[in-house]
Amino acid sequence: MRQESKPTGARAGAGIVLESLTKCYGPITALDGVDLAVRAGELVTLVGPSGSGKSTILRLIAGLERPDRGRVVVGDRDVVDVPPQQRSVAMVFQDYALYPHLTVQDNLLFGLRVRKVPRAEATRRAREAAERLGIAELLDRHPDEMSGGQRQRVALARALVRDPSVYLLDEPLASLDTQLRTTTRADLLAIHRQLGTTTLHVTHDQAEAMTLGDRVVVIEGGRVRQAGAPQDVYDEPADTFVARFLGSPPMNLVPGGGVLGDSTGVVVGIRPEDLALDSEGPIAATVEAVEALGNEAVLLTRCADGTRLAIRTEPRLGLLTGDAVRLSPDARRVHRFDAGTGRRL
Repeated sequence: MRQESKPTGARAGAGIVLESLTKCYGPITALDGVDLAVRAGELVTLVGPSGSGKSTILRLIAGLERPDRGRVVVGDRDVVDVPPQQRSVAMVFQDYALYPHLTVQDNLLFGLRVRKVPRAEATRRAREAAERLGIAELLDRHPDEMSGGQRQRVALARALVRDPSVYLLDEPLASLDTQLRTTTRADLLAIHRQLGTTTLHVTHDQAEAMTLGDRVVVIEGGRVRQAGAPQDVYDEPADTFVARFLGSPPMNLVPGGGVLGDSTGVVVGIRPEDLALDSEGPIAATVEAVEALGNEAVLLTRCADGTRLAIRTEPRLGLLTGDAVRLSPDARRVHRFDAGTGRRL
């Protein structure tokens, strides 16, 4: 999780406003009246399960598809009827989208040549983008001569050279291994701080959502479930979906309160890190499984009434399946949701 970025470059992007954005594919409603405002220069992460509508939002902003209803405002104009090439938007896909027969340099220059950017200016932009992303030594290579991580950096560089008002990143790190994902994430943050270009970043990865964005927007079922600063969304989820979706292991949710306290008509929740092993604790449970993760352990326990609770704890406690434990919840960190609507109380 991070503080809001403050651009060091002179350029700022354009703001984005989505109003009642709706998109259907036959009987399937992919987006159902989405309202979202992104400030100029802001980096916003859209996170949600597969099929939730995240990528559809990007495609409608880019002009790759047309909404059935609603407005897409970039800067000070509604761009729904504006051709994609005139929207000052650059989009990066998960699958690289490079021309295999062209060198890296020619891949970077291709779009600029189509837009009739002067040769010297185009070459300068390509060189600067390559240096920013650490691929300057790859300019003479073809895509099949590079690793997946290198190809993804080239795809990002292709977006950089366009100098757009808005960047749309559709899971650009999903194909990278864990270590490379971490370093590329840091590169993206550094570039955003330098350029200050408005950026919408789609991911299903919670770590990316929580660490990259000035704000995180949780999407599910074609609707915005919650938008806010990453820590705020994690600490005060708007409903049971957000509570379970953000966090690993997810929040423990107990209908009616149960071992977390009797609450008719309410679902009571507590995150695994807010439950502590305590010999004097009020909750008796049995260890069903121990997930040792090196720097921590997750205990999966079952209470006498059948309630299952996950607890995040120290890794070297020596607990085994079948051991009896007692648990103590942090009363300050207990969440309450309406049992009917799932909304936070």
